[in-house]
Amino acid sequence: MRIFVCGDSTAASYNPEETRMVGWGQLLGDFLPGITVVNLSMAGRSTKTFLAEGRLEPAGQADPGDLVLIQFAHNDENEKKPERYTAPWTEFPENLKFFIRFAREHGAVPVLLTPICMRIWQDGKLQPTHGEYPAAMRAVAEETGVPLIDLYTESFRIVESMGEEGSKALFMHFAPGEDPAYPDGSEDNAHTKRAGAERFAAAAAQGLKELGLVPQG
Repeated sequence: MRIFVCGDSTAASYNPEETRMVGWGQLLGDFLPGITVVNLSMAGRSTKTFLAEGRLEPAGQADPGDLVLIQFAHNDENEKKPERYTAPWTEFPENLKFFIRFAREHGAVPVLLTPICMRIWQDGKLQPTHGEYPAAMRAVAEETGVPLIDLYTESFRIVESMGEEGSKALFMHFAPGEDPAYPDGSEDNAHTKRAGAERFAAAAAQGLKELGLVPQG
């Protein structure tokens, strides 16, 4: 069995010799023994650019019963970059439906995943992120009968439970001098290092098990 992961930088794979950034898709296979994960995710991609660049095509090699995981929003919601932007209730859901049709036409099972939350705290409270995009994904899942893993809600729960300071351990936060690649420090609240990728990959894997799409073992 293979799982094809379609997503953006939060799910992408990275060279550990170049960065401490790790996407959840990079580690998903660690929580699903015996299953091959093909991570097609790429930084900076929205549903629009992912499709335009033909990055979905390798999923056309899926065998019947393989899974195609679909998680976007971080770049779709960026109105400052019109080449990436898709509106949450028009182009975004239409693009998601294209992913779904493509997977089904090739015998694979499409699965929608809402995006991981961003670590934005204000006045001691974790703030909602991604606007209407998670809701739009849930609506598409209901309309098309596609299984959905609400990773946004679960990641929000995880980050909130760790607190404002503790949750820094999940994301690309470094004090000045802590990491040679970030001599001035880093306060990246969107991308994860290994600890965060592990938590969110584990949540995604658990979601697949609960949906009965992969073995429980």
